[in-house]
Amino acid sequence: MTILQRPPLAAFSLIELLVVVALIALAFALLESDLSPTHRQSQAELCSDNLQKIFLAAQIYANDFRGFPLNTNARTSEPVLNLLVPRYTSDRSIFVCPWTHDPDIPSGAPLDKYKISYAYYMGRGTNAGPGDFLLSDRQINTLSKGATDQVFSLTGQSPGNNHSRFGGNVLFCDDHVENIPARTPFSLAFSNGIVLLNPKP
Repeated sequence: MTILQRPPLAAFSLIELLVVVALIALAFALLESDLSPTHRQSQAELCSDNLQKIFLAAQIYANDFRGFPLNTNARTSEPVLNLLVPRYTSDRSIFVCPWTHDPDIPSGAPLDKYKISYAYYMGRGTNAGPGDFLLSDRQINTLSKGATDQVFSLTGQSPGNNHSRFGGNVLFCDDHVENIPARTPFSLAFSNGIVLLNPKP
């Protein structure tokens, strides 16, 4: 009589299990470091620097043209802010938020052929006051917003997710930047010919 033997059960070896656990731990560590408060703060500061550099270029433009960049045919922020390059800034990297996965813009390329990271409040003149806002991270929509309204993504999903679910930056016309949560603590309402232009989706 022949005794049938079962084939050995398929299973992971100890080494394979250890490799999988190590890979999961590594992925978790990378995710945690990306979301850590220190990392978020440094990315927000780099983004703030970008906005201030764009503001400097826009301010020089405003002195030449008696107003900040204006393009009445624009539907996104790229064609308007393209008026700043290359005469007022040749650094295209400042138009891409360091936290996003938006691709770099090649040197010498026009902004309107690429996607930038920042929204622009078009229509400000040289009489803009220090409490007026000019630029921000990409917003969830182009509507005027009151205090406690949602400005940026609450979940980290698009739209308005330059900084995942951790809010974003708003630049004011006195060159100061405020990092705010996804729901704004103050009014970002606008009127009188001001139009908010988001970048390309």
